[in-house]
Amino acid sequence: MSKAFTKEAEGGDIYDGLPDRPISAHNLVTARGLELIEAELARLHEEHAAAQDADDRPLLAKINRDLRYWISRRATAQVIEPPRDTTEVHFGSKVTIERDDGRRQTYRIVGEDEADPTHGRLSYVSPVAQAVMGKPIGETVQAGADEATIIEIS
Repeated sequence: MSKAFTKEAEGGDIYDGLPDRPISAHNLVTARGLELIEAELARLHEEHAAAQDADDRPLLAKINRDLRYWISRRATAQVIEPPRDTTEVHFGSKVTIERDDGRRQTYRIVGEDEADPTHGRLSYVSPVAQAVMGKPIGETVQAGADEATIIEIS
């Protein structure tokens, strides 16, 4: 094929077309979740200025993509106040479950962007969170492959 019919990337053109990060339609957040979004935006703006000063086009493309994601998440965030009702599990509740093998696990039900199961924070759209939402203490739910009983809500 003649080179006249092909277009080769010039300079940083390779990096200009990074695909956007997928943005979930779910965007309930706790007050802490909103603070985390705003902190991430501040960090990215600082990194953007530094990457611009260094004329680092690949890094600028990545930061611009991440900025688009976090700006969208900030614009659509719906802050949910902590629940006052502790008779059943709600968004923002802290819930302790006991699995069939006797293990107890405590999770706070939070937004997608602040979820971190290893630190006790489950996204409200996760299967376990969906199983416990709206349920009272004493209710048995499916938690992964096993069943678990809700033993505390705060």
